[in-house]
Amino acid sequence: MSEAVNTLEGWYALHDFRSIDWAAWTSLTEEDRTAAVDELLTLTREWASVEEGKLGSTTMFTVVGHKADLAFMHLRPTLEELEAVEAAFNKTLFASFTVQNYSYVSVVELSSYVSKAENPEEDPAIQARLKPVLPKTSHVCFYPMNKKREGNDNWYMLSMEERRGMMRSHGMIGRSYSGRVTQIITGSVGFDDWEWGVTLFADDPIVFKKLVYEMRFDEASARFGEFGSFIIGNRLTEERINQYLSVR
Repeated sequence: MSEAVNTLEGWYALHDFRSIDWAAWTSLTEEDRTAAVDELLTLTREWASVEEGKLGSTTMFTVVGHKADLAFMHLRPTLEELEAVEAAFNKTLFASFTVQNYSYVSVVELSSYVSKAENPEEDPAIQARLKPVLPKTSHVCFYPMNKKREGNDNWYMLSMEERRGMMRSHGMIGRSYSGRVTQIITGSVGFDDWEWGVTLFADDPIVFKKLVYEMRFDEASARFGEFGSFIIGNRLTEERINQYLSVR
């Protein structure tokens, strides 16, 4: 049996993707739409307050393409708090005009393939990565992924040394994009249908294309990577909410 890698876990994560029933939304009276937007804004301010208190983090973005209209990424210390965030949104008037067409549940994860911390609970840098404030960049890209378990390309049958070497090479590519893109890896083995979720944040969306393309040539991806749907969008600020939901 191959040796399993040790992981550190931080905040729980929910990626919540919603499609808007635009026909129903636009048929509302202006008064009802205003009330629904005001209620949504009150909720987003509550999320911002949680973030200021360092008890979680949230980002919102509009999705480009048919896969969704809106997306929320929430980080919270417990699954119960994550459930409460989702339920609070579902109880709003605005939520009644949306359909949750995809969601992804996971937990922020760091592996020991590349580096080890002697006392991770006391290491500020490690804790900042396990309990991050989600970047407020202009663009977001999300995709789920697995490591292959097929014939000779079975990641889980490789030795620790082989896996560590590949992940070190993989990490070097990511570090070459430091300052241009922020990557948050969340583990979902036993939580969702894929093994990991990858969320990328950048102000220039072309960086997503270049980073993912370059990583395709790395053996860890070329031989062992399996990828789900990619979802890309633009950050939805409080100022943009009224504009995006306006019917004029």
